[in-house]
Amino acid sequence: MKKNRAFLKWAGGKFSLVEAISRRLPPGQVLVEPFVGAGSVFLNTDYPAYLLADINPDLIGFYNLLKHSPERVIAEARGLFIPGNNQAEAYYELRQAFNDSRDTFERALLFLYLNRHGYNGLCRYNRKGGFNVPFGRYKKPYFPEEELWLFAEKAQRATFVCECYSQTFARLQPDHVVYCDPPYVPLSTTASFTSYATGGFSLDDQALLAKLARETVQERGIPVLISNHATPLTYELYRDAQLDEIKVKRTISRSGESRNSVAELLALYLP
Repeated sequence: MKKNRAFLKWAGGKFSLVEAISRRLPPGQVLVEPFVGAGSVFLNTDYPAYLLADINPDLIGFYNLLKHSPERVIAEARGLFIPGNNQAEAYYELRQAFNDSRDTFERALLFLYLNRHGYNGLCRYNRKGGFNVPFGRYKKPYFPEEELWLFAEKAQRATFVCECYSQTFARLQPDHVVYCDPPYVPLSTTASFTSYATGGFSLDDQALLAKLARETVQERGIPVLISNHATPLTYELYRDAQLDEIKVKRTISRSGESRNSVAELLALYLP
């Protein structure tokens, strides 16, 4: 079966893990993702409906516009992918325009442009909420037209909401199945958490997520699958779940040159 790629570049994207994840996801009417990110699991599973959440308003804003106005979004975004915009000066001007803009549609178009032209496809904001990823210096950034159309078509089955993971857990219904892809725990004490949105994801958040998963399955009978780095901490946090360790090739250095095998943990909480 052909795997579908997300149209966004995304740190920690799940494209390489989708088979392992989908094999472990139980059947249900609605797949709920409190950390949808680039949506690789959404794109490579087949549930009747989806509830997809993320704390990043730019991400969810883009998804909602793409769902409702795909022709306009794709046509206007394509116009930003020109050689003149693939230069540092143009990139920093457009990044500033994005940070200054309060217009949802303009921000959505620029979000896609920045994702494809910025360094390593990172999505990072400063403390004031300003997007601060540097220019990526790619020869010819790819405009993901086919992937955008595919996402827009599948999005007709999805509801996108911008909220914290704990709010998403509060919405769960008996016919739901949950997949969580939180920002990962650091592999070492020197590594820091990736801030996908201003505020970041703390160790307290990691512990609270594990507690929510445990309570959700025990009290409501709703299955939850969580992926994270395999570390002594995650083994302890998810000790009440079925645990599977999987080796994944992943770029873990800033230079992007050192691709090491990283052990991932899939923790499945079943009723």
